[in-house]
Amino acid sequence: MPNRTQQPPIREIDKLELPPVQTLTLDNGIPVYAVNMGTQEVLKLEIIFFAGRPFEHKKLVARATAAMLKEGSKSYDSATIAEKFDFYGSSFRTPFNIDTTVVELYSLNKYFENVLPIVADILAEPSFPQKELDTYIQVNQQNLQIDLTKNDTIAYRTVTELIFGAEHPYGYNSYPETYRELRREDLIRHYELCFNRSNCAIVLSGKVDEKVLSTLNRYIGQAIRPGKLQQIRFESQPSPERKVHIYNPDTVQMAIRVGRDMFSRHHPDYPGMYVLNTVLGGYFGSRLMENIREDKGYTYNIYSILDTMSFDGCFYIGTEVGNEFAVQTLEEIYKEMEQLRSEPIDDEEFAMVHNYVLGGFLNMLDGPFNVSDIVKTIVSEGLSMNYFDELVQGIQAITPEQILELAQKYLDPNDFYEVVVGETKAVNI
Repeated sequence: MPNRTQQPPIREIDKLELPPVQTLTLDNGIPVYAVNMGTQEVLKLEIIFFAGRPFEHKKLVARATAAMLKEGSKSYDSATIAEKFDFYGSSFRTPFNIDTTVVELYSLNKYFENVLPIVADILAEPSFPQKELDTYIQVNQQNLQIDLTKNDTIAYRTVTELIFGAEHPYGYNSYPETYRELRREDLIRHYELCFNRSNCAIVLSGKVDEKVLSTLNRYIGQAIRPGKLQQIRFESQPSPERKVHIYNPDTVQMAIRVGRDMFSRHHPDYPGMYVLNTVLGGYFGSRLMENIREDKGYTYNIYSILDTMSFDGCFYIGTEVGNEFAVQTLEEIYKEMEQLRSEPIDDEEFAMVHNYVLGGFLNMLDGPFNVSDIVKTIVSEGLSMNYFDELVQGIQAITPEQILELAQKYLDPNDFYEVVVGETKAVNI
């Protein structure tokens, strides 16, 4: 019987490797990355289109096109589509990410051949019905109007706009009138430009056998049209204004965002910055949490995020605090950044963070669908299939001295934007 009065021993994670990924090509040239794992007869199909914001010809058209794909096709209306997937116990979604649109299907193996023709029909000839588009616009306008009353939403929108620029794909913000300007023709054009074989990749995970691959090739290998790989052309246009304090009266909490530009996962400093972010605000035991939540009691939650996209990235600290604690919270944020720039973290904290990060990676390898998420990130961001193993090796090799160097390089307060939203006049912010 275990002795529950003693802490279990901490074991170092010494080996983390991405399981084998089978790479093949459909008859129409679309690459497929297959993760054959698990014991259950279930599949997850993710058809990735490089059709996000960087590929738009009009604001919001990428998000709207993704949402409207499942609202009708040549053969089925939206209600029939939903009923058919429900009948076979399948789940069908079209989640939009800032760089991609993913057509996602969960299915039992025995019904894969029944539901895949429906997916193929949707991809081959989506109808984008006007009535459904009108509803989509109206609902999103209403939701946005509610969101724009929230300090945290305003703060996030503002800091990303400052970092990237108001016209940048990663920086522009939507408004009710942006939705109002959407037209069915805009969605059709975006679909025709981006939803083609050259702009597509597939990740398939679960119990993948030859029958499954043959079924995939038979339907998806024919459904997706030929087309050209879409090119992107944009540049960041960061704001010269470093501090923006927005007065929003009659709110009891202020939203704070302190952020700066960063980079994508391709950058050689990404592994070290991943660890540095964890130390500062990336987990519950981080320095920001220990200081500003646990010690000072200024907030319930504070965090830092290393937000990476395919072509760029940003880093920011976020929290919501009572009006009376806003000034002190900002002071403590900058103090914690300066502390990381001044001296290396000690061995005990470094070991804790190191094990926490590697433990998170271990969870990412737990099961076929988690592994497929890693593969999807690799494929979506144009990384090597060796990327995960190289990332783990980079993090295992990092030292406290290297973390100090990265902090000196990337945590200079002069490089950060500061956004505060709330009763700013009451505390002279």
